[in-house]
This record gives sequence, structure tokens and C-alpha cells, in this order.
Amino acid sequence: MLFFSCKDRYERVGEEAIPKVFPQGIGENFELTYTEAVESLEIEDIDSSKVIAVLTSPISNNFDNLEFPYRTFPEGLEVDLFDEQGNRNTIVADYGIIYSATDLIDFQGNVVVVTHDGKKLEAPQIYYDQGNEWIFTQEKFTFTNPEDGTIMDGEGMDFNKDLSYFNAHRTYGLMTIKEEKND
Repeated sequence: MLFFSCKDRYERVGEEAIPKVFPQGIGENFELTYTEAVESLEIEDIDSSKVIAVLTSPISNNFDNLEFPYRTFPEGLEVDLFDEQGNRNTIVADYGIIYSATDLIDFQGNVVVVTHDGKKLEAPQIYYDQGNEWIFTQEKFTFTNPEDGTIMDGEGMDFNKDLSYFNAHRTYGLMTIKEEKND
């Protein structure tokens, strides 16, 4: 028997070399507060705005200088979303990416969504569309609703930011459905 082996010793340079990408900035103990103005603001008129979300993370890498801008959170992130009544809903993940051009946040690794009324969603990855205030996943999930005392497992789900409306694609387990009586 005869064996031959070849090793590629060609050094890639110029256009065929893989470009190295470095962040334009790195933030430590990062906190970003998203606010919305109820009406036109005057100078130093902070009472007319309301907080709609707060994002915190130990590290933020800013790649907004690229053709498709994004920001990464390699050590995890927490996003607090506030509704019109001021109730706080929280999303926590081990890793995150905000795609600035599309207003999409990609949460990865041990993602937990907890609402102000105790509903809880757990999944390995979810996406949050900031413009439409819509959360979705194609991964397996566990949804706990303490109001009904139900735990639902499934695969693929989309819902609004406070989990009051949701569409499960495939479910396993038991879920209580309340029906209204029509007289």
C-alpha cells in the first residue's frame, strides 16, 4: 500500500485573505436606555419622555462601522422592556447581537423571558424585533403560565413583548384554555 498526503502551504494574501474585523469601540459595564418622547421636547425637558427599554451588559463590542452594522454582547445581556403602564418585562441571555440596520436583537444561550405577571419563557435562542415589538423563535421552548398553572413545551413560537398574545407552532404537553360562555 502506498499513501500520499498533500498539505496546502499557500499563504492567502490580498483579496482572497479573510479580513480581520475589529470593533470600533468596546464598552465595559454597558447600560443603554431607550426613551420615547410623548411630545416634542424643549431644552432640558426630561419629564416629557418615558423609558421604553434598558439594556445592560458587562461588555459591548461596537461594529457599527461595518457595511452591515451590529453590536455584540459576548458576556451576556439583560433587556428590560416597559409597557404603557410602566410594567417591566425582562429578557436575559448568555450572548447577544443587535443588528442596527434591521432593529433585530438575537439572544443566544439560556434565554429567559419573564413578564411582570410571572409568565416565563425559556429557549436556547430568541429574536426580538424592536420595531414591531415582537419576539419569536424556531427553537424548542418551555412556557410557564402561573395564572393557569400550565407548563407548555414546544418548538417554534412568536408573541408580543408581554406574552399576552402568542402563536405556538408545535406544542407538547398540557395547556388550559379558557372559554367564554355565549348566552
